[in-house]
Amino acid sequence: MTTLAIFFDNVKLPTISEVGHALIATLDNDDASAKSVAAIIARDPALTAKLMRLANSARFGSSRNVASLDDAIALAGMAHIRTLALAACFADTFPQLPGLDTDEFWKSSMACAGYAKWLAGGLGVDGGEAWLAGMMLRLGELLIYQVSPVAFAQIEQLPHLPGGRWEREQRLLGFSEGQITAELGRRWNFPEKIVRALECSSDPMAAHPFCRLAGIIHLASLLADTPGDDGKIIDTLPQDVMTALQLRKEWAAVRFPSHESFSAAA
Repeated sequence: MTTLAIFFDNVKLPTISEVGHALIATLDNDDASAKSVAAIIARDPALTAKLMRLANSARFGSSRNVASLDDAIALAGMAHIRTLALAACFADTFPQLPGLDTDEFWKSSMACAGYAKWLAGGLGVDGGEAWLAGMMLRLGELLIYQVSPVAFAQIEQLPHLPGGRWEREQRLLGFSEGQITAELGRRWNFPEKIVRALECSSDPMAAHPFCRLAGIIHLASLLADTPGDDGKIIDTLPQDVMTALQLRKEWAAVRFPSHESFSAAA
């Protein structure tokens, strides 16, 4: 076992792009406009090209050619384009790793982010913060590879049962991917609210006082890892966390969104 501080002594800290940082800043800015978000994205030609290709794909369901970022935002909405741009920034920050199913990893992260935002919407919590924290949650797992490829391989072993990675990480390392990502977020100067949520995400009931955002991310991660796309999945979630959040099963089951509605955008 090692401490988190010693763990980071062996990590080459990844650097998120300036565009990524600028987009994150708009999440907390109620005055952020479509024009300002488009101007930030336009600083990165490769990112702009990637978003334009996506905007002109069948996924967007548009019958007309999308010729500019302004058109893409008008078609899909500022929040959705910003979400896709941030996801791309995170993906570009980390290299592809041997033994990691990259497609599954980012689809899972997008699903976690999507479920976190959905749950937040039903609980009156900031959806942008929830999406960002959910999207970031598994980033700590990518840092584990740098420190111990052997542990990484064991953590990534199939099947990916809900909560299984947390158990393996605690057993092999003494801390979870969320705690690693929290420290990464702290070193990236992320808001303390998001850092604490990530830190408590694997065991939100142990946090005093209870952190609602951590509880949301905890449930979102379990949903992202649970097969199936109907409301019956809600019955598998931990009741103590549901109760602490005051999340009604009836609401969640009726409005339950599919995995595909989130991961298709990855």
